[in-house]
Amino acid sequence: MIRATASTTARPASARTPVRRVVPVLVACVALVAALAGCSTGSDAVATGGTFQFVSPGGKTDIFYDPPAARGTIGALSGPDLMTEGKTLSVADFPGKVVVINLWGQWCGPCRAEAPALEQVYEANKDKGVAFLGINVRDPQQDKAQDFVTDNKVGYPSIYDPSMRTLLALGGNFPTSVIPTTLVLDRQHRVAAVYLRSLIAEDLREIVDRLAGEGGQ
Repeated sequence: MIRATASTTARPASARTPVRRVVPVLVACVALVAALAGCSTGSDAVATGGTFQFVSPGGKTDIFYDPPAARGTIGALSGPDLMTEGKTLSVADFPGKVVVINLWGQWCGPCRAEAPALEQVYEANKDKGVAFLGINVRDPQQDKAQDFVTDNKVGYPSIYDPSMRTLLALGGNFPTSVIPTTLVLDRQHRVAAVYLRSLIAEDLREIVDRLAGEGGQ
C-alpha cells in the first residue's frame, strides 16, 4: 500500500516564504468556489425533494417497489408542454391518479416501436384514474419531436426537455442514459415500478391494473 509521507528535509527560509503567501490565496479561492456553488441553488434550480432512491438489483431492467408503504416519492417534476407554447405540465396535475411517465426521443428506434403499445394502454385506462405523461429528451429540434407525436397519434401530453433537466426530480442515482425508460407511479405518486427497456402493452397493462386497484394504500 502506498502511503503519502511528509518530507523532513530542511529548506532555506527563502524557499518557504512563497508557501506562506499562497495560503491566503487558496483560502480566498475556496471561499469563491463556495459562493459560486451557493448561486446554483437560486430560482433557476430544479427542486428534487423526493424520497425515491433508484436501486437496480443485479442490473435488472424491470424493477418493482413493494410493499406500497416502502415506495419513495419523486421530487417536483414539471416542464414546458411539447405541443403548446407557454403551457407547463407537471405530475402534480394528476392528483390521486396512477401516473405512467415515459422518457422518449424521436431519434430512438425502440421509442417508435413501443409508442403504439403505450397509446393502447393509455386509451384503455384514461377513464379509470390513470394518466400518462411523456418526457421528450435529447431532441434539440422541437418540431421533429412534435412530428413524432402527430405521426404516432400519441394522445397524452409530453414535457419538452432536450437537456433532461426535469429528471433531477428522480434523484442523482437514476440512470438517464437509458431511453426509453418508463416509471409507473401509484395514486400517491410513489414510484411503484421502473422499466429500463421498450415495453409491450401486456407489460404495462398488468402493473397499471394492479396499481389502479390499490386505491389509497
